[in-house]
Amino acid sequence: MNVLNIEHVSKLYGDKRIFDDVSFGIHEGDRIGIVGINGTGKTTLLRILAGDEEADEGQVVRQNNLKIAWLSQNPEFPADATVLSYAAGGAFGEWERESEAKTILNKLGITDYDEKISHLSGGQKKKVALARTLLIPSDVFLLDEPTNHLDNEMLMWLEDYLNRYKGIVIMVTHDRYFLDKVTNKILEISHGKLYSYEANYSGFLELKAQREEMELASERKRQSVLRMELEWAKRGCRARSTKQRARLERLEALKNGTAPVRDQNVELDSIETRMGKKTLELHHVSKSLGGRKLIDDFTYIVLKNQRLGIIGQNGCGKSTLLKLMAGLLLPDEGRIEVGETIKMAYFAQEVPFMNPNQRVIDYVKDIAEYIPTREGRISASQMLERFLFTPDMQYAPIGKLSGGEKKRLYLLSVLQEAPNLLILDECSNDLDIPTLTILEDYLNSFSGIIIMVSHDRYFLDNVADRIFEFGENGRLVQYEGGYTDYLEAKKRRQSQESTSPKTGAEKKGTSGKNWKSNRPVKLKFTFKEQKEYETIDDEIAALEEKIEDLDAQMLKNATNSGKLNELTAKKEEAERELEEKMDRWVYLNDLAERIEAQAKE
Repeated sequence: MNVLNIEHVSKLYGDKRIFDDVSFGIHEGDRIGIVGINGTGKTTLLRILAGDEEADEGQVVRQNNLKIAWLSQNPEFPADATVLSYAAGGAFGEWERESEAKTILNKLGITDYDEKISHLSGGQKKKVALARTLLIPSDVFLLDEPTNHLDNEMLMWLEDYLNRYKGIVIMVTHDRYFLDKVTNKILEISHGKLYSYEANYSGFLELKAQREEMELASERKRQSVLRMELEWAKRGCRARSTKQRARLERLEALKNGTAPVRDQNVELDSIETRMGKKTLELHHVSKSLGGRKLIDDFTYIVLKNQRLGIIGQNGCGKSTLLKLMAGLLLPDEGRIEVGETIKMAYFAQEVPFMNPNQRVIDYVKDIAEYIPTREGRISASQMLERFLFTPDMQYAPIGKLSGGEKKRLYLLSVLQEAPNLLILDECSNDLDIPTLTILEDYLNSFSGIIIMVSHDRYFLDNVADRIFEFGENGRLVQYEGGYTDYLEAKKRRQSQESTSPKTGAEKKGTSGKNWKSNRPVKLKFTFKEQKEYETIDDEIAALEEKIEDLDAQMLKNATNSGKLNELTAKKEEAERELEEKMDRWVYLNDLAERIEAQAKE
């Protein structure tokens, strides 16, 4: 049964058409995730559904007495409101509503109920607004970025809460695992159109690929028929008969047809600085802030090309650890050593101040007029285009950019520095899903070290090969693989601990050590190793083919010393990559054989 209907809605912002005559219906039981690149109109659609914004054309038809609970991206709060008075304001029953509000606030990490909201951070305010929204008796939840600022435990709690909710859920989020676990329908906004998919996020990816392939096939057919009709017209047809006139009209219709519009993707590319033997070393590092010990006696030597993911509850010290590594904070005890060849780039959780009156292109030129890439030098303007900043946007003031666009600009400035060690603090926040996918591909091909804090579980699975979790009393526990591997290992650990007595050392926890069980360890690929194992043969073949091609080019350019030097450098780089791939091939195939042998035992 239809509960909400959008009928022939159009919306303009300046010269930009956000929606162009779109219609769709929302039914009971729908759990809809809205996706699309930043600036396509995801928040605008939610605001129109909530009644906070009017469409230029068309209408939204709501079922009688429909109750909607609306969490906006930037909620507003009454002056002098306290945490509890605001959060409990949307439910009925004095004692009951306060009790429920306290329960949800506790789950979201807010425990000072009498604190004035004006004293809270932006992330804490969003959590209080989320608590209030969840308590409002409603038929529909409209949620704009409900997952921002939530740690992994909070995310899993919210997933369970929404899955138990009896009404309709419509939300914008960039958390792909969250979309997978909560939604049963995806609504994609692209170039003013809406595309509906009866699937969660994983199913949406498959169905979108099918849709785009069908559109391309239709376009190829249109072009083929158009060529035939043009040839017929060139032969001097006479438009006397009704059949010939109809054919000319069809030709005109084919000429006026438009090819399917494809979303642009961010193109991430930069060169890295070569790295020596010594990387980043932490020796017995401890750090306290505000009288609380966040990091206790942490020792770790970062390996070349390692991808470390750091996780833990909000406020446990994750960002503090990154700042220690980046040299922005000094340890209370211990020492941190950085290799001479390490060139570090630090991506902060909050976008640093940008002069709102400065033009976008001038911000980039202040860093470098030309940026080196694997293909050669490109201008600041070309680099901005790769990051989806059109010429008009490049000459606009930074103050006109959205939060996501500022984050993208900041990311560009970090990668421009050609680092070989990237420290990323919640880099996935405010980035749309297409940009996140490209960023993951870039990081997986990055020749250097990556150390990241992220609550994006999908991102950690795709990038990290080792996880450090903040445990009790500032101790860090190490797990191999990505986020899914960490969850499985933690379940095994908790199962083991619940069935056997703990030694003193186990109770205290380990710093920078693998968790180990007395039971035989079942061999298995990590999430990333499985993906690598499936593609490494093709990658090796491609590198061998590339080297053969470079050899042929070197023969042709034997008398051109400049070109020959360039080709030689490329060949050496390809041979180095091939050697690394061959080493990984040996390791992965050996592991695959041992896994197979263990399965047969």
